[in-house]
This record gives sequence, C-alpha cells and structure tokens, in this order.
Amino acid sequence: MKYEKKPISDILRSTKTVFTFKDISLIWGDSDQKATIDGVNYYVKTGELYRIRRGIYAKDKNYDKLELATRIFTPSYVSFETVLIQTGINFQFYKKITVASYQTREIEVDGQVYSYKKIKDFVLTNPAGVEHKDETSVASPERAFLDTIYIHKDYHFDNLGSLNWDKVFEMLPIYKNKRMAKKVNEFFEYYSARGGSASGGKASY
Repeated sequence: MKYEKKPISDILRSTKTVFTFKDISLIWGDSDQKATIDGVNYYVKTGELYRIRRGIYAKDKNYDKLELATRIFTPSYVSFETVLIQTGINFQFYKKITVASYQTREIEVDGQVYSYKKIKDFVLTNPAGVEHKDETSVASPERAFLDTIYIHKDYHFDNLGSLNWDKVFEMLPIYKNKRMAKKVNEFFEYYSARGGSASGGKASY
C-alpha cells in the first residue's frame, strides 16, 4: 500500500535535509502516531527516506552534517573548534563536529563524530552570537571563542585578529564567570601588545 495521504513530495519540498519523527508528523499533519510510523517505515523501505539514526531521517545520504549536529540533541548549536577553524581563528585540522549542548557526549553517525560539550543552561539558551541559517544554529566566531574559554582553563588560539573584540566584550557578561573574564582580558592584552586594536568596533592590526 502506498501512503497517498502522506506524499513523500511534502518532505522533498522542505528546505530541511534532516527530519525528526516530529518534523515529519507535522509536515503530514498527523495526529495518529501509528500512521506516521507506518508512513515513515514505508518510505525507508522504498529508499525514498534515509534513516540516519533512531527517530531522525534524511531525504538521502547527502544530508547537511551541521544540520544533523543540532537535531540529535536540542537545544544545541555548532560551536568550539568547528567554528574556530572555519573562521580562521584556529588553523589545525579537527575532524569532529563540535556542538554546545546540555550534556557531554560523543556520537558517531555515518563515519562522522559529533562531539557535544556541556555548558550551563543560562548560557546555552542565550541567543547572543548564535546565528540561525540553513536550518541549523551556528555560533559566531566571537561566541565560539568565548564558549571555548568557558569550558577550557587553558587553550591556544592561532589568530586573535579574526575576532571582533567589541562583540567579544559585549557578550562576555552572559557567562557570569570571573575566571573567564580575566582570561579574556589576558588574551586581549596579548593581542593588543602585538599591535591589535578594537577601535571602530573591529579588531585589526
């Protein structure tokens, strides 16, 4: 039996590449959980849906890995090394996708390791510096820099010149952490001593 009332086209038209069971239920307008389960199982069997892991699906195997990273656990957002490397703050290769979450855990899916790092709820749920784009949530360079200092007592950054220091100091109070504030000031003093500045709202040499 083909599920005519639950056409796969409704899912394929979505801008999402990753769907939770709840997402699919909402797309199909199902109030009957069994009907959604039957529909999902049918399309997984026909190969029109790809089961990534329990309760999470994709249109095919070419799903957005950053999108998946923020769907396994919620709330969460991509941060730390993944953002630091993408934005030129750190240079070394780091294969894991790093995510701020309410728990610390590592999960491997389709050969990709997702590293979840716990931060306190009042920080995790603060939207400052978290950008929502392409169906995922990603920290700005400044937010990722601060998140990293928040969970690490000692950490090396390769290129502090990529940061907007005005934004760094604007977001710093959300962490409510004196040790961290002291460390940020030390990094800024080091950066300034090497010829950097925060004048005009942007860090520059």
